[in-house]
Amino acid sequence: MPFRLTYSAVLTVGLLAGAVAQQAPTPQEAPLPQEAPMPHLTPGTARKPAAAENSEPAPPQSVALTVPKGTPLQVALDSEVRVKKAGQAIHGRVVQPVYAFDHVVIPVGSVVNGEITRITPLSGGKRTMAALDADFTPARRIDVEFRELVLADGRHLPVATVVTPGSGQVIQFVSAAEAKEKKTVKDQASERTRQAKQQARQQWDNAMKQLKTAGRVQRAKRYVEAQLPVHRQFIPAGTFYFAELKEPLDFGTEVMTPVMAQAFGGSLPEGSMVHAWLSTPLTSATAQKGDDVEAVLSQPLLDGEKHLILPQGSLLKGTVRQVQPARRMKKNGQLRVEFRELVPPDGVEQKVEATLEGVQAGKNANVKLDSEGGAEATTSKTRYLATGLSLALAAASMHTDEDVDHGVATNGGGTGARVAGGANGFKLVGMALGLAVKSRALGYTMGAYGAGMSVYSHFIARGTEVVFPKNTAMEIGVGTRKEKATGTSPAGANATSTLLPDGTN
Repeated sequence: MPFRLTYSAVLTVGLLAGAVAQQAPTPQEAPLPQEAPMPHLTPGTARKPAAAENSEPAPPQSVALTVPKGTPLQVALDSEVRVKKAGQAIHGRVVQPVYAFDHVVIPVGSVVNGEITRITPLSGGKRTMAALDADFTPARRIDVEFRELVLADGRHLPVATVVTPGSGQVIQFVSAAEAKEKKTVKDQASERTRQAKQQARQQWDNAMKQLKTAGRVQRAKRYVEAQLPVHRQFIPAGTFYFAELKEPLDFGTEVMTPVMAQAFGGSLPEGSMVHAWLSTPLTSATAQKGDDVEAVLSQPLLDGEKHLILPQGSLLKGTVRQVQPARRMKKNGQLRVEFRELVPPDGVEQKVEATLEGVQAGKNANVKLDSEGGAEATTSKTRYLATGLSLALAAASMHTDEDVDHGVATNGGGTGARVAGGANGFKLVGMALGLAVKSRALGYTMGAYGAGMSVYSHFIARGTEVVFPKNTAMEIGVGTRKEKATGTSPAGANATSTLLPDGTN
């Protein structure tokens, strides 16, 4: 019995010791890492499904249709205005469309209302010189301002504008001369360029049709009236004003679709034609070779699928490549500008080749563009006719027929001769003097003065300058600059094909 109890006690102690040894780690055994606790899961009805990657496209981007401050409105008076006083109402029509991004927000034909703000009197010296030329009511400077825009849908928008210096003249559209080249594989591109210029000309003609410009009879009437010593002052229909906005105009927003976003900023179609406004005023009298020149796209450029490539507001950068100021002996001014860089808004600058294909210019300047876009003022051929007529009148004023009064010969010269000399020298005032004063010397003196002034002004005086005021509209053919194998751009490479801003060929 004692032995059995002793054996049971030893066996029990051994089993307990083995169990403890089995649970306790040995000195060489590292403890196992603790497992992460199981996350607490909410019920299935309360859990939100996990968002699948790219399950929905990003929301479309909105583009503000805002016409920024400084944008010019090209306004032409739609009827003749007789200048009376400051505060007199005037009105005109928009002749170039205004875009915001890729939308026309101010179409051609929109009415613009304004007023004459100031009539500036001439200095005493200018009045004296005009009086010597028998003009006692010389033209005065007229300042205008446009304050209201009336859209085609009837909306009246108040606007604040400032007229660009150089405005206030009758303007014509001048296209570049056609290049005389042999037929090549580029004939199709050249044909597209020609068609683009024709369409630009057609758009200009359509815009001019909304103006009540004077016919030949009306122009002749105004010319004869201007020869009178005292006459009224008119602003002719078709006079252009570049009215810059002093405050932006808001026309809402536009949603840019994925198709638009994909096409935006794409590759420039070779030989595209863009419409631009000149930001840098230019004149051959003061420009220097190498001067920087900038122009802003006034209309967006679209590809053949009507997708936007360049929005309105893209920038063209260039330089004055050649300039020659006007000189004596009627040597007229010359000016050539070259655009080399195109910068979209918030886009990447790209190198381009550009050629001036059309430009607005004052009618009196007779500006011509050559096939490479160079501008030169020309002299009207009517100078030969005017000078010939003046010389004929001077010769008539020296007629030596003697008048006989009651059998007494007088040497006062013929009445017709005196009138001819007076008309040649001092217009209608000279004619009146020729009739009233029986002096042969007075007659041929006035005739000689008129002939001399005609010869001087038409053949000896300084020629005409090329002048492009700020905001002058230009048609510019552009294409991507092609690099040679050596990495340099080819000299004289120009755009060879043209695509209109609406994407048509």
